[in-house]
Amino acid sequence: MTLPNADMHATPSWRKTLYIMVFCQVITSIGFSSIFPFLPLYVKSLGSVTSLGTEILSGLVFSSQALTMMIASPIWGAVADRWGRKLMVERAMFGGAVILLLMAFARSAEELVLLRTIQGMITGTIGAANALVASIVPRERCGFAMGLLQVGLGAGVGLGPIIGGAVADAYGYRAAFYVTGALLAAAGMIVAVCVQEHFVPPAKTDCRRTGFWSEWRQILSTPGIVATYALRFMDSLSRMAFIPILPLFALELMAEASRVNSFTGLVIGTAAAAAAVFSVFFGRLGDRTGHRWVVIACSLAGFSSFFLQVWVNRSWQFLSLQLLAGIAHGGIVTGVSALLARHTRCGEEGAVYGLDNSINSGARALAPMIGVSIAMWLGLRAVFGAIAVLYLAAALLALWRLPQVVVCRPSDRKATP
Repeated sequence: MTLPNADMHATPSWRKTLYIMVFCQVITSIGFSSIFPFLPLYVKSLGSVTSLGTEILSGLVFSSQALTMMIASPIWGAVADRWGRKLMVERAMFGGAVILLLMAFARSAEELVLLRTIQGMITGTIGAANALVASIVPRERCGFAMGLLQVGLGAGVGLGPIIGGAVADAYGYRAAFYVTGALLAAAGMIVAVCVQEHFVPPAKTDCRRTGFWSEWRQILSTPGIVATYALRFMDSLSRMAFIPILPLFALELMAEASRVNSFTGLVIGTAAAAAAVFSVFFGRLGDRTGHRWVVIACSLAGFSSFFLQVWVNRSWQFLSLQLLAGIAHGGIVTGVSALLARHTRCGEEGAVYGLDNSINSGARALAPMIGVSIAMWLGLRAVFGAIAVLYLAAALLALWRLPQVVVCRPSDRKATP
């Protein structure tokens, strides 16, 4: 399969822009993830002005942001295709800086939930960064580029909770929001000063200007795009479904209950680090051999890992299998992002990755509820079995529904009439 209009807008300075965006991805990921360790405790410290309980408000603090991001991301993505992707990156970073700073002054848990809801509406740095990079990187290098972005994301998510927890312990919860806001503002300034985007409005290109709905329908009608989005949803759902029951499962495996929190953090950190480290490898491999086969192989690896986790009875066994699952996740994330870039036509990058971010947010909102429900009905180990089945289904979907070949040759970069 060849892709029309694949890459005529790739810029000679794409490497510089890519490295800057990876660095900013690290900074913003540190900022957003630094509040995760203490956010439920912050909710409890603020107290409620209504009859809602702390548990419900703690859940709303996480789910409200994911739900509004799911709704807003496709709209921001379509706006990016009309006004520029760099502008949308700045919107997400500077907007996030303001909202996170305001969270330091929240007077109740309800106000914090409201601010988190607004955060989901105006941020979305990952989708915005993906769209910007996809618009300037040559299509034959998109796997490498998306792998580097994933490395930046993984590094930030790994460092953020450590930094946020240390700041909160030393100076209080509100001080952590000051640091987070400053990090996001710094990333926004770096993008504003150092990133150059040679954006041409749609009316001045050979790409037809269409409405939002028409653009989304056109994207979804592209062969393989629906299957690629489905793979994103299934992978995101799988990675988040077991998180709520992870500490409880760790208690079954460990003799010392006092070390459960440390072990839980080690499991999450190990998987995230493995995904980040192997993302570039899988990106380069996919650029040479095809991202479809990388996604299929990593989905089967995810199936094997989670199927074996059903039967583990030692903590080191579980940690080793989570390491394998993290490696598989890194390949799937990078492969899906690269496939989206390969499928993207001229001027569609923002809408494509806006929809991608929306689907990812929807999975993050649903996954905890699904995981807890399975655990309540069938037991903790059944959660890992269900995830294994989901990864097997993902491998079969990629095998049957993704296009056999996605080729990007120099001749493909010419504009079509």
